[in-house]
Amino acid sequence: MMEIDTIPYQNIVAIIPARGGSKSIPNKNITRLLGKPLVAYSIEQALTTPDISRVVVSTDSPLIATVAEQYGAEIVWRPTEISGDKASSELALLHTLEYLCDTQQCNPDLIVFLQPTSPMRQPYDIQRAIDMLRHENADSLFSVAPFHGFLWRKTSKGVQSFSYDYLNRQMRQDAPEDFVENGSIYIFKPEILRKYNNRLGGKIALYPMRSLDSFQIDEPEDLDLIETLMKRELGEDAGIPPLGDVKLLVLDFDGVMTDNRVIVDETGREAVIANRADGLGIERLKRMGIEVIVLSKETNPVVAARCRKLSVPYVQGENDKVSTLIRIAG
Repeated sequence: MMEIDTIPYQNIVAIIPARGGSKSIPNKNITRLLGKPLVAYSIEQALTTPDISRVVVSTDSPLIATVAEQYGAEIVWRPTEISGDKASSELALLHTLEYLCDTQQCNPDLIVFLQPTSPMRQPYDIQRAIDMLRHENADSLFSVAPFHGFLWRKTSKGVQSFSYDYLNRQMRQDAPEDFVENGSIYIFKPEILRKYNNRLGGKIALYPMRSLDSFQIDEPEDLDLIETLMKRELGEDAGIPPLGDVKLLVLDFDGVMTDNRVIVDETGREAVIANRADGLGIERLKRMGIEVIVLSKETNPVVAARCRKLSVPYVQGENDKVSTLIRIAG
């Protein structure tokens, strides 16, 4: 297991550039994939990443902004002059960074750049990539997929082998390990973006991903391919309902808002371990209009104390949870 150095990256902001114009697929960033807008996958993956403190979508489209807010993201409006199909992602990233710094005194330690066209990344990939950058003490990082192909290139002199010597063809297992940039995850310090006008610079690290999780949506046929892959991964009935359809979340306390362990001192008094990230998650759910209630059989006063701390309504000491849940939901 990789040991993680404790570099204090306290403020990590995810930025998801999602402009409205798309020539290959109209409204690509909000086109439906298994019943969910494409941009929603990246938003939800970022929101569930423990170390990310804010999720921001940069867009020029009111439609995309509405969808992004529905799924819990903040919006930074992208100026028209950097919203065309020739404008680089770096322009949108830099604009968002400076907007947050200038108007909200937000000075991130790290930026996580996610492209909406990469919905196949696994929920844990973003956090592991952050841990990788921290572990390697890198300034920037990008995700990659393993590559075992043989590249050729057309030149003025004809075709030439580019990645290998075709006169001395190696067995695949003996060839050097190569990687291809898959466009799914980029992480960098803000000073790298400012200095180089680039998402990469300084000491660069790689985060390997499965080839299966590296597919991107650029053309209409990619939608069918990725839907098929996602159904294979998630099951034929895969189709995650939008969070906007959720009105109420009822949680237990033990093992949900704790790590399911109890600390007992010499007098028999019990204590539990809670995660501060729960408060951030609950706050985000409330901003999305989702009511959160704790329903627990536990009678220990720690339930009430923790719920009051998080401003969450609670019912404790309840043995008949089903009846209580029906009453709450009704």
